[in-house]
Amino acid sequence: MEDQQIIELYWKRDEAAVVQTAKAYTGYCHAVAERILQSPEDAEEALNDTWLAAWNSIPPHRPHCLRTFLGRLTRNISLNMVRAKHAQKRSTDAVRVVYDEVEEWLAAGEDIERELSSKELAEAINRFLGGIPETERQVFVRRYWYVQTVSEISACYGFSESKVKSMLLRIRKKLYTKLKEEELL
Repeated sequence: MEDQQIIELYWKRDEAAVVQTAKAYTGYCHAVAERILQSPEDAEEALNDTWLAAWNSIPPHRPHCLRTFLGRLTRNISLNMVRAKHAQKRSTDAVRVVYDEVEEWLAAGEDIERELSSKELAEAINRFLGGIPETERQVFVRRYWYVQTVSEISACYGFSESKVKSMLLRIRKKLYTKLKEEELL
């Protein structure tokens, strides 16, 4: 079934929408969740929460790209689960390392979500990513969206781990500078 047909089922409040969504996107969403949570059981729980969140979000929201919409829901739900585990001192190390890499400058805004809408920040980051070379953009997204390890990224591109680390450091510095210039941090 095509994405637009699935979205129409949501708008009609037809429960078949959830069945069709799960049929089409379980593999993708499960991969996103398991990458972050590092647990098949937790990933399964995140998937169930994703389907519920999609049901509750469509309508009123009408996603342009269902795959991206579901991936974002899954990612946010998974990250919230990690935060909850971290609060209980059971956080996964891989995700903690990723956040440690950017927390010092994100913390500069203290409660950034109160100071500006997340939409403005997302737009600024998207503009920044659109202005950097394709390889840098892919490396950044693999690290900070898909939470891949430096070794996984280096294997994918045939780079040394030190090159990937350096690349990520340079990209983070450029992004930080750009966000400061736009007064978003």
